[in-house]
Amino acid sequence: MSETDTATPAPSSASPTQGDKAQADKAQRDKRSEQPKKDESFIAFLFWLVLGVVVLRSFIISPFNIPSESMLPRLLNGDYLFASKWSYGYSKYSLPFSLPLIPGRVFASQPERGDVAIFKAPPGNDVDYIKRVIGLPGDEVQVKGGQVWLNGKPVPRVKQPDFVLPVTPNTHCYAPEFEGTDAKGKPVCNYPQYRETLPNGKSYNVLDLGQTPQDDTGVYVVPEGQMFMMGDNRDNSLDSRFPAVEGQGIGIVPQENLVGKASVMMFSTDGSANWFLPWTWFTAARWSRIGSVI
Repeated sequence: MSETDTATPAPSSASPTQGDKAQADKAQRDKRSEQPKKDESFIAFLFWLVLGVVVLRSFIISPFNIPSESMLPRLLNGDYLFASKWSYGYSKYSLPFSLPLIPGRVFASQPERGDVAIFKAPPGNDVDYIKRVIGLPGDEVQVKGGQVWLNGKPVPRVKQPDFVLPVTPNTHCYAPEFEGTDAKGKPVCNYPQYRETLPNGKSYNVLDLGQTPQDDTGVYVVPEGQMFMMGDNRDNSLDSRFPAVEGQGIGIVPQENLVGKASVMMFSTDGSANWFLPWTWFTAARWSRIGSVI
């Protein structure tokens, strides 16, 4: 065969051309550049999410839980509530970890007698407390025979039917004499209850569990910029009747320590739920309490 009869092999369709290689390289580069963009977008999303949560919890509304029975009968151990952060203004205690970013207190507003307020208690200033405001600056507060006296006059209180509290993992009876059973034979606590009404008309129920040393006190004069706080469960509350010693009382509380005003019940559980038994998440809920105004 002559040289002219020899055919040159045609490029195989399976072999990439120069153009195909350039296109593949570009696609690979685009793919590599997309990953950092996705990572940056996710980081930006997390940043704005965290910032939104911080702003919401610091300046608008924040959840709190009730870990004790000092505010019976209104608040039960196992309640979760929302507190309005704008009600009394803002200070460093409004911020996460009490970051000292706000000097003093801005947009300050004095609480009203009868408010259920959340605050940081001295001396540690790192624990949230919840009590009821009883005395404001200039007020004279005293307790005689378990009854509150305000500015030389007794605060009216009227006997109510006993407060009946079911015994659950989150509750227990203060003493054996309060133990009982309900109509179904289930264990309950029966606590003597009174309706107390402050001079401004604010009315609420309190418990009186009997004669205790804190039922009779001297006269406390509330200084400027401070407030006298008491738990509604009068014989089971370390409040302003006790000196400000960590674990023993809170003393008279500076208003600059206010965190927020208890507003509405978010959730409540009796403590009987088991993480491994999902149906108990529903049976443990105290549904009738959810959404109630405090």
